[in-house]
Amino acid sequence: MPDAAGAALLGCCAGWALLCAAGRDARPEGVLLAVLAVAAGYACGRIGGSLLPAAAPAGAALAGLGSLLASPALPLPDPSATGPAGRAGAEAALAVLAAGAACCAAWAARSARPRRLLHSLALAVAAAALATGSPAGCAAALGVLLCSQVAGRVRRRLPALAALAAVAAAVAGAVWAVAGGTGPQALEKPLRETLTSQRIVLWREAAVLAAEHPVRGAGPDRFGALNRAVDQGAAPDGKPHSAPLQTAAEQGVPGVLLMGAAFGWVLLALYRSPRPTPVVLTAGVALTGLAAVASVGNALSFSQVTMGAGLLVGLATAGERWDVP
Repeated sequence: MPDAAGAALLGCCAGWALLCAAGRDARPEGVLLAVLAVAAGYACGRIGGSLLPAAAPAGAALAGLGSLLASPALPLPDPSATGPAGRAGAEAALAVLAAGAACCAAWAARSARPRRLLHSLALAVAAAALATGSPAGCAAALGVLLCSQVAGRVRRRLPALAALAAVAAAVAGAVWAVAGGTGPQALEKPLRETLTSQRIVLWREAAVLAAEHPVRGAGPDRFGALNRAVDQGAAPDGKPHSAPLQTAAEQGVPGVLLMGAAFGWVLLALYRSPRPTPVVLTAGVALTGLAAVASVGNALSFSQVTMGAGLLVGLATAGERWDVP
């Protein structure tokens, strides 16, 4: 049932993006590519996780670590910058996914020694994120590692998955509140210091576009052409640097509901997974971390991130090993 629901949901996401682009000078290719990357990663994860329950996620973690090490170091934040840096969110997302894959591999290992080595791999991912100039990625990877240790003592996965859903909803709700100007000042001030005030301006412009086009949105990939944030000192780069707000601005309320349904499908697939509970909850923590990063950054605009997310879901929901004839 989760596989059928996931296929139908991804098809709806692709179809709605095409519908929102119909009759407009819009470009739905980015959404279609993201859907394809998630589907391909999920299929590879299911196959690899069935054949190699520990080695496949370990390989995924090593690939993520290699991607982090190969990336050029991020520049130090510049308070006078005219726009937010897009790659920082991708670096943090890759660190979260790689650490999650390493911890999933550790819980799938059958002896203590490889388990310790794989947990050390998660530490190496955090160190690599810090070395490449992503302290947020380092902190997120360490958070995944710590939560993975706690997951080893959890016996019931449903309450834990419900808590992860609440965390993701709270982060998205906080971003919406700040974008709408209704958030508490105690929340907005640290966000301005961490993410720069220019990003808050882009969020608010996305909220305005969403209110002007509540059903079909303004059209995929049209935020850069329609936003007026440049008049307020923010250099437009075509993205509002928040996945929920970008979806609302470009695909309307139905697009946001489909995005939320996609995350709900992930949690449902994890709940029904035959994998051990520590593996399932570790993957859930990493994917919730990715959702949080995507809510305040531009992570989902990178194909390696969307494919990595689908891969981790597939690895954490793979069935028992099967023999190839």
